[in-house]
Amino acid sequence: MASRKTVYFVASGKYHDIDFARLEVLKLLAEHDYIRTIVAPDYADTAAIAASDFLISYTCDVVPTAEQTQVLRDYVASGKRWFALHGTNSILRFLANGLVDAPEENNPFMELLGTQFKAHPPIGPFKVEVVDKAHPLTQGIDDFEVVDELYLSKPFGPIRTLMKTRFKGEATGFVDAQWDTDDVPLFYLRDFGQGAVLYITLGHCRGHYDLPTLVPYYPHPERCAWNYPVYYDLLRRGIRWALQEF
Repeated sequence: MASRKTVYFVASGKYHDIDFARLEVLKLLAEHDYIRTIVAPDYADTAAIAASDFLISYTCDVVPTAEQTQVLRDYVASGKRWFALHGTNSILRFLANGLVDAPEENNPFMELLGTQFKAHPPIGPFKVEVVDKAHPLTQGIDDFEVVDELYLSKPFGPIRTLMKTRFKGEATGFVDAQWDTDDVPLFYLRDFGQGAVLYITLGHCRGHYDLPTLVPYYPHPERCAWNYPVYYDLLRRGIRWALQEF
């Protein structure tokens, strides 16, 4: 019989259908009847985070304070695991010239996550290459095509890349717009102390009403990687990894 596990799930942020992502992740967590979930909009309840068995997040531009960042660093360093999804590593600032900046305002947080979001090109198709085919997180999964928001990030420490892609072109609308790289990590592990972070950048989603200050009604909802069974396979494996089943 499995013992009860408590997960702290941070789900909130801008420009995304957080309700959709929250519900989908909760359904996956509910496949394990011994998991009990605390759902929060931020990292403020540091006592609950410290007491939880693992952490999972789906956010956009939700940045912890310095004190909260230290709790998160201590949490992972102590041997705990954090499964971070999509925009967890983002800091966004809209400039007067209309461009979007991703300023480095919390380097200790990004050092923990291993990368910081810097830009993305328009949503479109790209190939996901399985780099490490032996790891339980990727074993048996072949390269695949996906239509999603391709996150281009700056490294903040050594990572173990499990899946990647390549990109040469322009991330229109961002300060860091020009890119030419054969190494865009999409799914990776970041060891930190005795614990680790697992990060998957795939999984953009947006509904009709998620850009209220920009577009009152967004005409074409986006589900991106959520439309693909392989993405749910990766999420299920990530939850099992967070449970320290492997």
